[in-house]
Amino acid sequence: MKTGVSILGIFVADTAYLASRMPRIGETITGSGFSVGPGGKGSNQAVAAARAGSQVSFISRLGRDTFGEMALKTYAEAGVTPKIVQMDDLPTGAAFIYVNDENGENAIIVYPGAAGSIDIEDVEAARETIENSRVFVTQLEQPAAAAERALQIAHAARVTTVFNPAPAEPFPETIYPLCDYIVPNETEGAALVGFALPTPDDARRAGDELLRKGAKTALITLGERGVLYHTDNQSVLVPAVASGPVIDTTGAGDAFVGGFSAALARGLEPVEAVRFGCATAGIAVTRRGTAPAMPKLEEIEALLSRGAAA
Repeated sequence: MKTGVSILGIFVADTAYLASRMPRIGETITGSGFSVGPGGKGSNQAVAAARAGSQVSFISRLGRDTFGEMALKTYAEAGVTPKIVQMDDLPTGAAFIYVNDENGENAIIVYPGAAGSIDIEDVEAARETIENSRVFVTQLEQPAAAAERALQIAHAARVTTVFNPAPAEPFPETIYPLCDYIVPNETEGAALVGFALPTPDDARRAGDELLRKGAKTALITLGERGVLYHTDNQSVLVPAVASGPVIDTTGAGDAFVGGFSAALARGLEPVEAVRFGCATAGIAVTRRGTAPAMPKLEEIEALLSRGAAA
């Protein structure tokens, strides 16, 4: 019996710097805060899905170092089952994260480290894990060839596939037909379709283009405007779910993907799963950090029961 969520992606140690603005080239400015914690899109999504009540397996590579130990401790605490290869010749990855200390907006540079060497052999070694899950998730921080092979395995095994095309890197067009759900944000969506998405109608037009390319469902996350759920016969703008003042948007997309995937794995209908993902993100943005900000199932359910909307 298929159960839970499997995720292929990377872990990096997030080094987050708070300041009123980014420095210019050659300039040094004083920041207002600093933290180091667990990050990486796939890893964040795994923690979010586990805290949201799903069984989760995370497939990746780590270095055999302090940051790798941080990753394994994170998974033990969150209840994520690691399917990890540890390497002696490459370090665990790291990310520079600038967070605006006034509005929570961010800018990020990621070095994937050991996870950047994930290959098709890693995916084949995890075949059983992927085939036995109800939902499979991947992104583009690891090589696209590995993501595509994993999606092929999941698709052939009739596992629901969720593809988060982030960061906005080129990938083979053959990935689209493997996607039950493709989940870009508005910036990534614009990169995929070649036009900006300032309005819901633009997002729907982008959704049509993603469906034309072969995806079954387009889920376009639009920040405070919510998430567009778009199929051949249904298009619903699901509103954002507010939980409190927004202080850090860094992990919002990962919170949504993790929460949405966990809800799908539990059997929620897709639009309800989108709303569950919105609530997950709505809580995460009220906290500092990425993985540490992911809420627990009872928090998400309590927020949804209050019917809060942004």
